[in-house]
Amino acid sequence: MSSPPLILTEGEAAQTVALTDAEYLALQQLALANVTPTLDRGLYDVVPARKIGAVTIGERQVIVRPKIADLNRLVFMLGYAKDPGIWRDDLVDLSSDDELLPALAEAFSRLALAAVEQGLLQGYRTVQETLPVLRGRMLAGEQMTRLYGLPIPLAVEYDDFTVDIPENQLLLMALRRLLVVPRISIQARRRLQRLRLTLADVNAPPRGAGLPTWRRSRLNVRYQSALALAQIVLAAESFEHHVGDLRVTGYMFDMWRVFEDFVTVALSESLRSYGGRSMCQKSLSLDVRERVTMKPDLMWEAGGTVFAVVDAKYKAEKPEGFPNVDLYQMLAYCTVLGLDEGHLIYAKGNEPVDRHTVQGSGVVIHCHALDLSAAPAKMLRQVDYLARLVSLAIAA
Repeated sequence: MSSPPLILTEGEAAQTVALTDAEYLALQQLALANVTPTLDRGLYDVVPARKIGAVTIGERQVIVRPKIADLNRLVFMLGYAKDPGIWRDDLVDLSSDDELLPALAEAFSRLALAAVEQGLLQGYRTVQETLPVLRGRMLAGEQMTRLYGLPIPLAVEYDDFTVDIPENQLLLMALRRLLVVPRISIQARRRLQRLRLTLADVNAPPRGAGLPTWRRSRLNVRYQSALALAQIVLAAESFEHHVGDLRVTGYMFDMWRVFEDFVTVALSESLRSYGGRSMCQKSLSLDVRERVTMKPDLMWEAGGTVFAVVDAKYKAEKPEGFPNVDLYQMLAYCTVLGLDEGHLIYAKGNEPVDRHTVQGSGVVIHCHALDLSAAPAKMLRQVDYLARLVSLAIAA
């Protein structure tokens, strides 16, 4: 008999549950939740960490839901960070009772089938291989070195008009990911199986090769909504391994990364209207010997001069003994860059809006809050307001 599912919600208090030793070890390794033994043997206090998702550990299902009650907000943030040019806030309509990937499977299977119903998109792909006859152009260097100048086979390069292009590869990779997710509806699973048959002549990149790169064009307009969802599905950390005799499968999203990616992309887009350019995750050296590196989430520069620095923090970092480490980090950025102000952006409810003036240096650190429960259009207006505040640095 399988154990009842353990359902946790980000930010809520710990639940005391019975776990086997193997389940305890698996949850510890995944870092999906913080698990603390109680005084009663076999009972553990389980509280969500900084990830959301669903895992199956043997027969036990563990689901961590986001604090954001409306999953459409979460999907919007994920999609906008991947490509703000194509994302629409009405692309999916998930209810608060939905589980993320099973719900996305419903939407993706419909959009992807609609995208390919007129036939698979085709395009040219450059192919290098050895053939018994000449096709395209011969690679003389390859022929002489690897094939020792033999007359056949021939090392050639040619352009092949094929369905094996990035757009179709992304659809294939996403449907494969979704087919192994539990609790997908029968209808969605059938649609995904139909899609797999349609994509039978498409080859996914080898494991570890990274995601195929595609660009928006008039040719792939009918694919773009499905590709937007495919990128979200593939952004999940998917895994399958064993802990002892238990099989562990599932998917997870790091909420701090979701928030950080959304803020940096949205803020970069909004700052375009003020000129200059945004630099994300660019390395700085703290010390003159350049042995200690730092990477602010966003620096805004114009004419070779950095005028503003921003860090996005889903939650305030408060390790034991260093409760204000975010402020120390921002002070270090401002000191190295010679700035009088720095900006920290938190998810609303995780840290209050505040302003700190550092003694001795006069550096001002602004703490802002972004309301993730707001509708997408309002969320982006909040980012526009933050961009205006950041842009004041250049006027000064």
